[in-house]
Amino acid sequence: MEVMSEFKTMPRIGDKAPDFEALTTTGKMKFSDYNKDSWVILFSHPADFTPVCTTELSGFAGEKDFFKNYNTKLIGLSIDSIHSHLAWVNNVHEKTGVYFEFPIIADLDMKVAQLYGMLHPGASETAAVRAVFFIDPKGVIRLIMYYPLNVGRNMEEIKRVLVGLQTADKNSVALPLNWTPGEKVIVPPPKTLQEMEARIADKTVEKVDFYLAKRNLN
Repeated sequence: MEVMSEFKTMPRIGDKAPDFEALTTTGKMKFSDYNKDSWVILFSHPADFTPVCTTELSGFAGEKDFFKNYNTKLIGLSIDSIHSHLAWVNNVHEKTGVYFEFPIIADLDMKVAQLYGMLHPGASETAAVRAVFFIDPKGVIRLIMYYPLNVGRNMEEIKRVLVGLQTADKNSVALPLNWTPGEKVIVPPPKTLQEMEARIADKTVEKVDFYLAKRNLN
């Protein structure tokens, strides 16, 4: 029963993103203020000065313009001190020229990691797994990804699903398997006999059957 209660506290898709205040590499932050009027990708990494984490945060930093174009802010997190974060940011900048301009939360007390279910005891008692939360401008969690400690994330997939979420919202459509920007989208299935008959007669969409039809966005 205790295990079940722990899982119930973990944020799920469709939940309001838990608010928090934290110290970050860009100063003190209140999440709800940071999230206002923009999308946010909140991601955790196990520890500073580790190889996989360095490649991942460098990947996020390298896509700065992409995320800006899609009205999306980034927040990193690990259970390290602000001093460790600053030293790591400086080290990576000196060695590679990549600068982590986005805030990284210093979560020594594990408060935020616990709030977002980033601590998975089966993986580690002292490090956050590689979690990624996509949070919309209304503060709602729209998508969650989890990766184990020893496998890096896929930046192209992170970008794809961000564009996908925004595309689906804007056009009231769904997206098929392996969808990428520019490909056809799925239109909502009919909900009445009248709508079904209209769909069957519709020559403007690509139909597998009345319940599965695609169209171009342009």
